[in-house]
Amino acid sequence: MSSRSKSLSEAFVNSFGSSPIGYCVGIIILPISAGWLKEDPIAATMMVTMVYATVSFVRVYFLRRFFEKFSYDDLGKLFLKLFRKMQVFYRFSVKPKQHQFNILGMEDEKK
Repeated sequence: MSSRSKSLSEAFVNSFGSSPIGYCVGIIILPISAGWLKEDPIAATMMVTMVYATVSFVRVYFLRRFFEKFSYDDLGKLFLKLFRKMQVFYRFSVKPKQHQFNILGMEDEKK
């Protein structure tokens, strides 16, 4: 049985993760089905609906497996862990050279 925070985290990721995935699927499937919608709108609508349902099923399945495998009880803990890893990476990475620009957009020499 899963905890409330784990269920809440999973529902949050599932809800807000579906928007970009649905947008990408729409970019792919809607232009393909545009001509077909004019010829047979019922069949085309059913096919588009089946594609979205299949993508949704796969998304939910893999998200559930992800949460079970890594046993993240709280989404906040996951973000905190990722944030700490990013801090460590940033600390050891080379910082870019800072440039100063004047009004004309020309680079000034640092002295």
